[in-house]
Amino acid sequence: MMMIKLGGSALTIKDAKSPTIDEVNLERIADELTSYNQDMIIVHGAGSFGHIYARDYEIGSEVKDVNDHLRKIEGMCITQTSVHRLNYMVCRKLQQKGIPAVAIKPSSFIITENKRIAVCDTTVIKNYLENGFVPVLYGDAVLDYNDAIKFAILSGDQIITYLAEELNADKVILASDVDGIYTDNPKTNPDAQLIEEVTKDTQLNLTSKNSHADVTGGMEGKINELLELADKGITSQIINGEVEGNIKAAVSGSKVKGTIIK
Repeated sequence: MMMIKLGGSALTIKDAKSPTIDEVNLERIADELTSYNQDMIIVHGAGSFGHIYARDYEIGSEVKDVNDHLRKIEGMCITQTSVHRLNYMVCRKLQQKGIPAVAIKPSSFIITENKRIAVCDTTVIKNYLENGFVPVLYGDAVLDYNDAIKFAILSGDQIITYLAEELNADKVILASDVDGIYTDNPKTNPDAQLIEEVTKDTQLNLTSKNSHADVTGGMEGKINELLELADKGITSQIINGEVEGNIKAAVSGSKVKGTIIK
């Protein structure tokens, strides 16, 4: 079974002032995913459909008082509706390409504690897979057991790490907006070098890891999640999902420029 994480930056215009889909990228990525015809789970990020509201309503930060609690409830509703709308568009496009994509809403069956998954029943996902569907999950706003914050943003990276371990994934691919992990931020430093292989012993530039920071932790969050997965013996790969042909090659087992995390 393969699991693929589609970065929100590849599917949406992440820096847009309002939720905006990247129609061209979505069309191309859906085409490339048709190259894989075995068991597959897709998890996508929220991009501008989630991060804008998560920031505005400070979801995941400490609840200050009753009014702040009510405001965060409003933000949870708006955020969940927005990311669900993105998920609908992703699933519909996949279906148009012949992929039997079925939407699965993370906040309906996942609860976190201190922003880490505490409750997650994978029974429905397993049954969809057994019946030939491709489950499609996404970064979402969820309930949290910590009474100080009550709500949290659950990243697609954390979802894919959790499910890969629970469901014994054979292959994990993260399609981001960069070629992989670099010695420094490649968007600001032209001399930054791609690191082709990362383990827990690899020394990484903290500035580089934080350079793509967002409400889910950015590149640093991805690295930490994938290193956890590597500890369980599951190797993953970060590739640039915005480069035409990369996803197709990766799901087909061909060599792709990127970073292996093992």
